[in-house]
Amino acid sequence: MKQIEKLSEGTSYTAVSIGKLAELNEHVLMLSSEIQIPGKVFLGNALGTTGAEISFQSFPVGGETGFVHTHNTHEEIYIFVQGKGEFQVDGKVFPIGEGSIVRVAPAPKRSVRNIGNEPLIMICIQYKADSFTPEDATDGKILAEPVVW
Repeated sequence: MKQIEKLSEGTSYTAVSIGKLAELNEHVLMLSSEIQIPGKVFLGNALGTTGAEISFQSFPVGGETGFVHTHNTHEEIYIFVQGKGEFQVDGKVFPIGEGSIVRVAPAPKRSVRNIGNEPLIMICIQYKADSFTPEDATDGKILAEPVVW
């Protein structure tokens, strides 16, 4: 089973690697001894995130989540970086593929499946719904100093 590799860490940052996307299927998410999800890796603990959870998942040809799920308070953004599939939200099914991005509010039922002839790879970002404010959009600051490599 593939493991997350720590690349660098400091008091205010963490850098990790999950490896090549083509090898994502070597990760296995262990939810319990009975429930194991091959090709899925969560990064929040490894990165020490405090405002979101991030996961990568690879669905093999013909693969799917195998269940529908909802959330109590978390919204999710799904970013598809490879492959072709279908996404389902509250019974409505629509096509997705490389470059597709889907946002789902907490309550709707959701599921994903691969209908292509290569792995379907997605990144999922999970965060508390209604937590981003207009002030957050202007939080970044460009500093007046040169970049030194």
